[in-house]
Amino acid sequence: MISNMVLQNTVEGLKEITGIDFSVCDANGNTLVSTAEKNEDLREQILAFIESPAESQILRRHQFYKIFDEQRVHYILAALTDDESAYTLGKMAAFQLQSMLVAYKERFDKENFIKNLLMDNLLLVDIFARAKKLHIDVEARRVVYLIETEQENDSSAMDKLKSMFVDKSKDFITNVDEKSIIVVKMLNDQDDYDALEKIAESIRLAFDGDSIQVHIAYGTIISDLREVSRSYKEARMALDVGKIFFEDRTIVAYNMLGIGRLIYQLPIPLCRMFIREIFQDRSPDDFDEETLTTIYKFFENNLNVSETSRQLFIHRNTLVYRLDKLKKMTGLDLHSFEDAITFKIALMVVKYMKYMESQDF
Repeated sequence: MISNMVLQNTVEGLKEITGIDFSVCDANGNTLVSTAEKNEDLREQILAFIESPAESQILRRHQFYKIFDEQRVHYILAALTDDESAYTLGKMAAFQLQSMLVAYKERFDKENFIKNLLMDNLLLVDIFARAKKLHIDVEARRVVYLIETEQENDSSAMDKLKSMFVDKSKDFITNVDEKSIIVVKMLNDQDDYDALEKIAESIRLAFDGDSIQVHIAYGTIISDLREVSRSYKEARMALDVGKIFFEDRTIVAYNMLGIGRLIYQLPIPLCRMFIREIFQDRSPDDFDEETLTTIYKFFENNLNVSETSRQLFIHRNTLVYRLDKLKKMTGLDLHSFEDAITFKIALMVVKYMKYMESQDF
Protein backbone atom coordinates (compact mmCIF):
# COMPACT_ATOMS: atom_id res chain seq x y z
CA MET A 1 0.00 0.00 0.00
CA ILE A 2 2.83 2.38 0.90
CA SER A 3 5.25 2.70 -2.01
CA ASN A 4 8.77 1.36 -1.59
CA MET A 5 10.13 4.81 -2.33
CA VAL A 6 8.24 6.27 0.63
CA LEU A 7 9.32 3.36 2.83
CA GLN A 8 12.96 3.83 1.82
CA ASN A 9 12.84 7.55 2.57
CA THR A 10 11.24 6.79 5.93
CA VAL A 11 13.82 4.24 7.09
CA GLU A 12 16.65 6.49 5.92
CA GLY A 13 15.19 9.31 8.00
CA LEU A 14 14.84 7.00 10.99
CA LYS A 15 18.47 5.90 10.64
CA GLU A 16 19.60 9.52 10.50
CA ILE A 17 17.76 10.19 13.79
CA THR A 18 18.62 6.99 15.67
CA GLY A 19 21.87 5.79 14.06
CA ILE A 20 20.30 2.33 13.65
CA ASP A 21 19.97 0.40 10.38
CA PHE A 22 16.38 -0.59 9.60
CA SER A 23 14.82 -3.00 7.14
CA VAL A 24 11.15 -3.33 6.23
CA CYS A 25 9.97 -6.79 5.17
CA ASP A 26 6.61 -8.12 4.00
CA ALA A 27 4.61 -10.91 5.63
CA ASN A 28 6.39 -13.49 3.42
CA GLY A 29 9.80 -12.54 4.73
CA ASN A 30 10.90 -10.57 1.63
CA THR A 31 12.99 -7.47 2.31
CA LEU A 32 11.29 -4.47 0.69
CA VAL A 33 13.68 -1.67 1.70
CA SER A 34 16.74 -1.39 3.91
CA THR A 35 19.42 1.06 5.03
CA ALA A 36 22.01 -1.68 5.65
CA GLU A 37 24.92 -1.83 3.19
CA LYS A 38 24.57 -5.62 3.00
CA ASN A 39 21.15 -7.16 3.38
CA GLU A 40 20.95 -10.39 5.34
CA ASP A 41 18.43 -13.08 4.48
CA LEU A 42 15.90 -12.63 7.29
CA ARG A 43 13.16 -14.79 5.83
CA GLU A 44 13.51 -17.73 8.22
CA GLN A 45 13.67 -15.52 11.29
CA ILE A 46 10.75 -13.37 10.14
CA LEU A 47 8.47 -16.30 9.39
CA ALA A 48 9.23 -17.74 12.84
CA PHE A 49 8.53 -14.35 14.43
CA ILE A 50 5.21 -13.99 12.58
CA GLU A 51 4.06 -17.36 13.92
CA SER A 52 4.86 -16.31 17.47
CA PRO A 53 2.33 -14.37 19.60
CA ALA A 54 4.92 -11.71 20.42
CA GLU A 55 4.63 -8.22 18.88
CA SER A 56 8.39 -7.67 19.19
CA GLN A 57 11.35 -10.02 19.53
CA ILE A 58 15.15 -10.08 19.47
CA LEU A 59 16.76 -12.68 17.19
CA ARG A 60 20.45 -12.73 16.16
CA ARG A 61 21.37 -9.06 16.39
CA HIS A 62 17.97 -7.99 15.05
CA GLN A 63 15.04 -6.55 16.91
CA PHE A 64 11.81 -7.34 15.08
CA TYR A 65 8.53 -5.46 15.35
CA LYS A 66 5.16 -6.35 13.84
CA ILE A 67 3.22 -3.71 11.90
CA PHE A 68 -0.48 -4.56 11.71
CA ASP A 69 -3.23 -3.83 9.23
CA GLU A 70 -6.57 -4.62 10.91
CA GLN A 71 -4.99 -7.21 13.23
CA ARG A 72 -3.09 -8.91 10.41
CA VAL A 73 0.68 -8.61 10.08
CA HIS A 74 1.41 -6.36 7.11
CA TYR A 75 5.06 -5.39 7.61
CA ILE A 76 7.95 -6.51 9.79
CA LEU A 77 10.38 -3.81 10.90
CA ALA A 78 13.87 -5.16 11.60
CA ALA A 79 16.35 -3.03 13.56
CA LEU A 80 19.99 -4.15 13.26
CA THR A 81 21.64 -3.46 16.63
CA ASP A 82 23.46 -5.30 19.43
CA ASP A 83 22.37 -2.68 21.93
CA GLU A 84 19.36 -3.94 23.87
CA SER A 85 18.79 -0.40 25.16
CA ALA A 86 17.91 0.57 21.58
CA TYR A 87 14.64 -1.36 21.94
CA THR A 88 12.73 1.86 22.69
CA LEU A 89 14.10 3.57 19.60
CA GLY A 90 13.01 0.63 17.50
CA LYS A 91 9.59 0.72 19.14
CA MET A 92 9.27 4.39 18.24
CA ALA A 93 10.26 3.61 14.64
CA ALA A 94 7.64 0.84 14.52
CA PHE A 95 5.02 3.25 15.86
CA GLN A 96 5.93 5.73 13.10
CA LEU A 97 5.56 3.04 10.44
CA GLN A 98 2.26 1.85 11.96
CA SER A 99 0.91 5.42 11.90
CA MET A 100 1.94 5.81 8.26
CA LEU A 101 0.15 2.58 7.32
CA VAL A 102 -3.06 3.73 9.01
CA ALA A 103 -2.87 7.16 7.34
CA TYR A 104 -2.21 5.71 3.88
CA LYS A 105 -4.96 3.15 4.29
CA GLU A 106 -7.45 5.83 5.35
CA ARG A 107 -6.48 7.98 2.39
CA PHE A 108 -6.80 5.01 0.05
CA ASP A 109 -10.20 4.13 1.52
CA LYS A 110 -11.40 7.72 1.16
CA GLU A 111 -10.17 7.90 -2.43
CA ASN A 112 -11.96 4.67 -3.31
CA PHE A 113 -15.10 5.89 -1.58
CA ILE A 114 -15.10 9.19 -3.48
CA LYS A 115 -14.46 7.44 -6.81
CA ASN A 116 -17.37 5.06 -6.23
CA LEU A 117 -19.50 8.00 -5.15
CA LEU A 118 -18.67 9.90 -8.34
CA MET A 119 -19.56 6.90 -10.48
CA ASP A 120 -22.83 6.17 -8.64
CA ASN A 121 -21.57 2.75 -7.54
CA LEU A 122 -22.83 2.94 -3.95
CA LEU A 123 -26.17 2.21 -2.34
CA LEU A 124 -27.70 4.93 -0.18
CA VAL A 125 -27.17 2.98 3.02
CA ASP A 126 -23.50 2.37 2.09
CA ILE A 127 -22.88 6.07 1.52
CA PHE A 128 -23.91 7.07 5.04
CA ALA A 129 -22.22 4.10 6.71
CA ARG A 130 -18.87 4.56 4.96
CA ALA A 131 -18.94 8.35 5.29
CA LYS A 132 -19.41 7.99 9.04
CA LYS A 133 -16.57 5.46 9.27
CA LEU A 134 -14.24 7.74 7.27
CA HIS A 135 -15.30 10.86 9.20
CA ILE A 136 -16.66 12.63 6.12
CA ASP A 137 -19.30 15.32 6.63
CA VAL A 138 -22.44 14.24 4.77
CA GLU A 139 -24.28 17.57 4.78
CA ALA A 140 -21.46 19.97 3.83
CA ARG A 141 -21.78 22.24 0.79
CA ARG A 142 -19.56 21.02 -2.06
CA VAL A 143 -18.91 21.39 -5.77
CA VAL A 144 -17.08 19.17 -8.25
CA TYR A 145 -14.36 20.61 -10.51
CA LEU A 146 -13.15 18.67 -13.53
CA ILE A 147 -9.68 19.61 -14.80
CA GLU A 148 -8.52 18.19 -18.12
CA THR A 149 -4.81 18.50 -18.97
CA GLU A 150 -3.19 18.32 -22.38
CA GLN A 151 -0.88 15.46 -21.34
CA GLU A 152 -1.87 11.95 -20.30
CA ASN A 153 -0.92 10.66 -16.84
CA ASP A 154 0.56 14.02 -15.84
CA SER A 155 1.60 13.47 -12.22
CA SER A 156 2.80 17.08 -11.94
CA ALA A 157 -0.77 18.26 -12.53
CA MET A 158 -2.01 16.11 -9.66
CA ASP A 159 0.80 17.36 -7.39
CA LYS A 160 0.01 20.97 -8.24
CA LEU A 161 -3.66 20.56 -7.39
CA LYS A 162 -2.84 18.78 -4.13
CA SER A 163 -0.62 21.69 -3.15
CA MET A 164 -3.41 24.17 -3.94
CA PHE A 165 -6.08 22.33 -1.97
CA VAL A 166 -4.13 21.67 1.19
CA ASP A 167 -7.12 20.84 3.42
CA LYS A 168 -7.09 17.14 2.57
CA SER A 169 -9.57 16.30 5.32
CA LYS A 170 -12.27 18.30 3.52
CA ASP A 171 -11.29 18.36 -0.17
CA PHE A 172 -10.78 15.27 -2.31
CA ILE A 173 -8.60 15.03 -5.40
CA THR A 174 -8.52 11.98 -7.64
CA ASN A 175 -7.98 10.85 -11.24
CA VAL A 176 -10.90 9.62 -13.30
CA ASP A 177 -8.99 8.88 -16.52
CA GLU A 178 -5.61 9.53 -18.18
CA LYS A 179 -6.20 13.27 -18.67
CA SER A 180 -8.89 14.24 -16.17
CA ILE A 181 -8.57 15.12 -12.49
CA ILE A 182 -11.51 15.58 -10.14
CA VAL A 183 -11.54 18.02 -7.23
CA VAL A 184 -14.45 17.66 -4.81
CA LYS A 185 -14.24 21.03 -3.05
CA MET A 186 -15.91 21.75 0.27
CA LEU A 187 -17.42 25.24 0.40
CA ASN A 188 -18.20 27.76 3.09
CA ASP A 189 -21.74 28.96 3.67
CA GLN A 190 -20.82 32.28 2.04
CA ASP A 191 -19.38 30.79 -1.16
CA ASP A 192 -21.50 31.52 -4.24
CA TYR A 193 -20.96 30.97 -7.97
CA ASP A 194 -18.74 34.04 -8.19
CA ALA A 195 -16.48 32.40 -5.62
CA LEU A 196 -16.47 29.17 -7.66
CA GLU A 197 -15.40 31.11 -10.75
CA LYS A 198 -12.53 32.68 -8.80
CA ILE A 199 -11.37 29.24 -7.62
CA ALA A 200 -11.45 27.98 -11.23
CA GLU A 201 -9.50 31.05 -12.35
CA SER A 202 -6.85 30.44 -9.69
CA ILE A 203 -6.45 26.87 -10.99
CA ARG A 204 -6.07 28.14 -14.55
CA LEU A 205 -3.46 30.73 -13.53
CA ALA A 206 -1.47 28.10 -11.61
CA PHE A 207 -1.17 25.96 -14.75
CA ASP A 208 -0.56 28.95 -17.01
CA GLY A 209 2.56 29.65 -14.97
CA ASP A 210 3.93 26.27 -16.10
CA SER A 211 2.68 26.75 -19.69
CA ILE A 212 0.29 23.81 -19.31
CA GLN A 213 -3.00 24.12 -21.16
CA VAL A 214 -6.02 22.99 -19.17
CA HIS A 215 -9.79 23.03 -19.54
CA ILE A 216 -11.75 23.49 -16.33
CA ALA A 217 -15.44 22.81 -15.76
CA TYR A 218 -17.57 22.69 -12.65
CA GLY A 219 -21.07 21.61 -11.68
CA THR A 220 -23.67 23.15 -9.40
CA ILE A 221 -23.34 23.53 -5.63
CA ILE A 222 -24.65 20.56 -3.66
CA SER A 223 -25.48 20.27 0.03
CA ASP A 224 -25.65 16.49 0.38
CA LEU A 225 -22.88 13.95 -0.16
CA ARG A 226 -25.28 11.81 -2.18
CA GLU A 227 -25.37 14.50 -4.87
CA VAL A 228 -21.62 14.46 -5.57
CA SER A 229 -22.19 12.26 -8.63
CA ARG A 230 -24.71 14.78 -10.01
CA SER A 231 -22.26 17.67 -9.70
CA TYR A 232 -19.60 15.52 -11.39
CA LYS A 233 -21.92 14.66 -14.29
CA GLU A 234 -22.74 18.35 -14.65
CA ALA A 235 -19.04 19.22 -14.75
CA ARG A 236 -18.44 16.49 -17.35
CA MET A 237 -21.27 17.83 -19.51
CA ALA A 238 -19.98 21.40 -19.11
CA LEU A 239 -16.53 20.31 -20.29
CA ASP A 240 -17.95 18.59 -23.40
CA VAL A 241 -20.45 21.35 -24.23
CA GLY A 242 -17.73 23.94 -23.76
CA LYS A 243 -15.57 22.25 -26.40
CA ILE A 244 -18.45 22.44 -28.87
CA PHE A 245 -19.94 25.88 -28.33
CA PHE A 246 -17.35 27.83 -26.29
CA GLU A 247 -14.02 26.96 -27.88
CA ASP A 248 -12.45 30.22 -26.73
CA ARG A 249 -13.14 29.53 -23.04
CA THR A 250 -10.89 27.51 -20.73
CA ILE A 251 -13.38 27.69 -17.85
CA VAL A 252 -16.99 26.57 -18.27
CA ALA A 253 -19.70 26.42 -15.61
CA TYR A 254 -22.66 24.07 -15.94
CA ASN A 255 -25.18 26.75 -14.97
CA MET A 256 -23.91 29.01 -17.77
CA LEU A 257 -24.31 26.57 -20.68
CA GLY A 258 -27.65 27.95 -21.82
CA ILE A 259 -29.27 26.35 -24.85
CA GLY A 260 -26.08 24.42 -25.61
CA ARG A 261 -26.93 22.12 -22.70
CA LEU A 262 -30.26 21.21 -24.32
CA ILE A 263 -28.79 20.66 -27.78
CA TYR A 264 -26.09 18.39 -26.34
CA GLN A 265 -28.77 16.00 -25.09
CA LEU A 266 -30.57 15.70 -28.44
CA PRO A 267 -30.33 12.38 -30.31
CA ILE A 268 -28.43 12.69 -33.61
CA PRO A 269 -31.33 11.35 -35.78
CA LEU A 270 -33.58 14.12 -34.43
CA CYS A 271 -30.87 16.68 -35.20
CA ARG A 272 -30.58 15.49 -38.79
CA MET A 273 -34.34 15.71 -39.20
CA PHE A 274 -34.37 19.27 -37.85
CA ILE A 275 -31.55 20.39 -40.17
CA ARG A 276 -33.33 18.93 -43.21
CA GLU A 277 -36.47 20.84 -42.29
CA ILE A 278 -34.57 24.11 -41.98
CA PHE A 279 -32.13 23.91 -44.90
CA GLN A 280 -33.79 21.28 -47.12
CA ASP A 281 -31.05 20.00 -49.41
CA ARG A 282 -28.56 22.64 -48.34
CA SER A 283 -26.16 22.77 -45.40
CA PRO A 284 -24.41 25.65 -43.59
CA ASP A 285 -21.21 24.14 -45.02
CA ASP A 286 -22.44 25.31 -48.43
CA PHE A 287 -22.30 28.96 -47.35
CA ASP A 288 -19.18 30.86 -48.33
CA GLU A 289 -16.88 32.35 -45.72
CA GLU A 290 -18.20 35.86 -46.29
CA THR A 291 -21.80 34.78 -45.63
CA LEU A 292 -20.89 32.85 -42.48
CA THR A 293 -18.85 35.76 -41.13
CA THR A 294 -21.78 38.08 -41.76
CA ILE A 295 -24.22 35.75 -39.97
CA TYR A 296 -22.06 35.27 -36.89
CA LYS A 297 -21.28 38.97 -36.59
CA PHE A 298 -24.98 39.83 -36.98
CA PHE A 299 -25.85 37.48 -34.12
CA GLU A 300 -22.94 38.77 -32.06
CA ASN A 301 -24.40 42.29 -32.31
CA ASN A 302 -27.93 41.21 -31.39
CA LEU A 303 -29.33 41.70 -34.93
CA ASN A 304 -28.20 45.34 -35.00
CA VAL A 305 -27.67 46.24 -38.67
CA SER A 306 -25.77 49.48 -38.06
CA GLU A 307 -23.29 48.04 -35.57
CA THR A 308 -22.73 44.91 -37.64
CA SER A 309 -22.01 46.86 -40.84
CA ARG A 310 -19.64 49.13 -38.89
CA GLN A 311 -17.66 46.20 -37.49
CA LEU A 312 -17.55 44.47 -40.88
CA PHE A 313 -16.41 47.72 -42.54
CA ILE A 314 -19.18 47.52 -45.12
CA HIS A 315 -22.06 49.80 -46.10
CA ARG A 316 -25.39 49.21 -44.38
CA ASN A 317 -27.02 48.47 -47.74
CA THR A 318 -24.39 45.83 -48.47
CA LEU A 319 -25.27 44.05 -45.23
CA VAL A 320 -29.00 44.26 -46.05
CA TYR A 321 -28.25 42.79 -49.48
CA ARG A 322 -26.36 39.85 -47.95
CA LEU A 323 -29.20 39.15 -45.51
CA ASP A 324 -31.76 39.27 -48.29
CA LYS A 325 -29.63 36.87 -50.32
CA LEU A 326 -29.54 34.51 -47.33
CA LYS A 327 -33.33 34.74 -47.05
CA LYS A 328 -33.72 33.61 -50.66
CA MET A 329 -31.36 30.68 -50.02
CA THR A 330 -32.95 29.44 -46.78
CA GLY A 331 -36.35 31.06 -46.49
CA LEU A 332 -35.31 32.55 -43.14
CA ASP A 333 -35.35 36.31 -42.59
CA LEU A 334 -32.70 37.18 -40.00
CA HIS A 335 -34.40 40.54 -39.44
CA SER A 336 -37.18 38.51 -37.82
CA PHE A 337 -36.41 37.51 -34.24
CA GLU A 338 -38.17 34.14 -34.61
CA ASP A 339 -36.32 33.27 -37.82
CA ALA A 340 -33.05 34.47 -36.33
CA ILE A 341 -33.53 32.19 -33.30
CA THR A 342 -34.31 29.24 -35.58
CA PHE A 343 -31.20 29.93 -37.67
CA LYS A 344 -29.00 30.34 -34.59
CA ILE A 345 -30.19 27.03 -33.12
CA ALA A 346 -29.69 25.32 -36.49
CA LEU A 347 -26.06 26.47 -36.63
CA MET A 348 -25.48 25.18 -33.09
CA VAL A 349 -27.08 21.84 -33.95
CA VAL A 350 -24.81 21.48 -36.99
CA LYS A 351 -21.76 22.23 -34.82
CA TYR A 352 -22.94 19.66 -32.28
CA MET A 353 -23.42 17.01 -34.99
CA LYS A 354 -19.94 17.61 -36.38
CA TYR A 355 -18.43 17.27 -32.90
CA MET A 356 -20.27 14.02 -32.21
CA GLU A 357 -19.21 12.60 -35.59
CA SER A 358 -15.59 13.45 -34.83
CA GLN A 359 -15.84 11.55 -31.51
CA ASP A 360 -16.86 8.38 -33.33
CA PHE A 361 -13.46 8.06 -34.98
